[in-house]
Amino acid sequence: MSHKFKIGQRVRQARRPSSVDSGSAASSIFEIVRLMPEERSGEPAYRVKSAAGERAVLEGELTLAS
Repeated sequence: MSHKFKIGQRVRQARRPSSVDSGSAASSIFEIVRLMPEERSGEPAYRVKSAAGERAVLEGELTLAS
């Protein structure tokens, strides 16, 4: 499986059903800074950054920001 997003693209992290916050993190815009190896499940992973810092996320958690 190849990566859907490219370095430099702006993405939004989708809300997780188990999330207890008010949605502020879910509406944050991130920039893809690195393509990471696929997880054991075969799902591509990314390193993303925002004003709040950097984190690693799975492709299924991201949508393209408009």
